[in-house]
Amino acid sequence: MTIYVIQAFSEDGMENVYVGEDKERALSLKPEDFENCDALFVEIWTDGEKTDDFRLGSEE
Repeated sequence: MTIYVIQAFSEDGMENVYVGEDKERALSLKPEDFENCDALFVEIWTDGEKTDDFRLGSEE
């Protein structure tokens, strides 16, 4: 099983804004989708082990 964890970062700290199995939904999120969000990062967990992480960018 693969779980996607989306973390929103702002000057106030970090918050998990999505945790789930829907890859398309997780990777479609943008910083603009969240109030006061400076950056989004995704962690990919497969069978309980973190297998990847990267920043989700906005198309400018």
